[in-house]
Amino acid sequence: MKGIILAGGTGSRLFPVTISISKQLLPVHDKPMIYYPLGILMLAGIREILVITRSRDRWLFEELLGDGSVFGLSIAYAEQPEPNGLAEAFVIGRDFIGDSAVALILGDNIFYGAGLPEICREAAARESGATIFAYRVDDPQRYGVVSFDGQTGLAETIEEKPERPRSSWAVTGLYFYENSVVDIAASIRPSARGELEITDVNRAYLARGDLHVCRLGRGFAWLDTGTHDSLHDAASFVRTIEHRQGVKIMCPEEIAFELGYVSADQVLKRAELLGKNDYAAYLRRRIRELADA
Repeated sequence: MKGIILAGGTGSRLFPVTISISKQLLPVHDKPMIYYPLGILMLAGIREILVITRSRDRWLFEELLGDGSVFGLSIAYAEQPEPNGLAEAFVIGRDFIGDSAVALILGDNIFYGAGLPEICREAAARESGATIFAYRVDDPQRYGVVSFDGQTGLAETIEEKPERPRSSWAVTGLYFYENSVVDIAASIRPSARGELEITDVNRAYLARGDLHVCRLGRGFAWLDTGTHDSLHDAASFVRTIEHRQGVKIMCPEEIAFELGYVSADQVLKRAELLGKNDYAAYLRRRIRELADA
């Protein structure tokens, strides 16, 4: 399976902060926002990743992530000139995807919870259909909303930002698909707002009875960082967890080492490059702790 991080868009809800920089490069407490979706794909066992961003921002992502080798990954880049909808990622990334299955994650989504790696790996291992994740919210009108059959518990409907939601379960920005998603995305028409909607892709899988919906219940956190308040809330959440537990959330160097993608010497070299700061000190400490475990 391959992975795509969609990191385009103007970030207009964060203006003036994002006038000159991509939203997904802003810090969420102690690391760039894009590290969080990158970490999710890594935990799912995905090592070939495409970052889709605006033309003007591409070089910044390339400078930050390089070719991915520092994380034991292979990272490529593509451009989305205009924000024409989430499903356009599969049109832009068609050559990258090839004949593989693919996971898509939005560059401004943060996930946290015990058992999350196992859930993602299970979704990545599914050989047919699509897997999406739902999270209960207070304001479902802002999201794609999935409703469930009261008896079977299976997904029944999916609606994009409905005025009268049929449930409080919002579809999150993490999706796993088998390869036919590239053809489905190419076949859908733009919505009334001129976008290729990911909801229409998910509806296609629902219609053929091949949509799996995993509900993230208590113990999980899904954070959207699209506004100043939500960005602050996400940073506060990450800081609180990290200070209480003494470990970082979605530190790609740490994940790469624990998965065997990179060696201890490579992580220590990375720490040396990062200099004298808390992040580099953390990498050194974790290498010592994991080596002694």
